[in-house]
Amino acid sequence: MIIQFDKMDVTVLPNFKGGEKEFAANMFFDGTNRMFKGRLVPGATIGMHTHEDSCEVIFILEGKGTIVEKGPEMETETVSPVAAGDCLYCPKGYTHSLQNTSEEGDLVFYAVVPMQ
Repeated sequence: MIIQFDKMDVTVLPNFKGGEKEFAANMFFDGTNRMFKGRLVPGATIGMHTHEDSCEVIFILEGKGTIVEKGPEMETETVSPVAAGDCLYCPKGYTHSLQNTSEEGDLVFYAVVPMQ
């Protein structure tokens, strides 16, 4: 199956997962798994959320930002810079947030959220 994100309608979700500003995405959902091409404008965030029954893989295509992560065995959250070419993995049971902390442009990424 070929998924052509750029031919899909854009869904704009304000304050996604309690985040700041808007999250815009071309989304594919087969009833179980989600895949999308997402965009965060400067200052936009996806709020902290826990993957209770899924994991998530994110590949950064353009821009810069940060990921905030906390796992079951972690005492505190970790904050790490992300940039084009980085691949992020959030295992099942972990909590994370993605943030466009740059003022220079959008943070664009592909994400896959398979149910487990």
